[in-house]
Amino acid sequence: MSRSYPIWNDVTACIYNGSKSYGVKDEGIVTVKVGTSKTYSYNFVMHRTTRKRINKDVSEFRFYVNGKLLKRSQFNNKTKIYSDNLPINNHQKIMGDSIDA
Repeated sequence: MSRSYPIWNDVTACIYNGSKSYGVKDEGIVTVKVGTSKTYSYNFVMHRTTRKRINKDVSEFRFYVNGKLLKRSQFNNKTKIYSDNLPINNHQKIMGDSIDA
């Protein structure tokens, strides 16, 4: 049974014959650990992907590494327009906003 998720992660690793994937609704956090085993593994990096509903049609996606925002994008579910590489400040207008808004 297939499900739809707004965030989709494909994982490729040398231990798999192919890729593995999973979906996330609003927030996905991945902690990458390094070392020699479960007991002797140490936090290396943490990345987080979030979705925030801006309005009924527009969702904003954000990608963080170790708590630092690195990438923003927006998707309009009504028009199917995807806006990639938005600035990471808060001065950007969202899709559908007029200049006077």
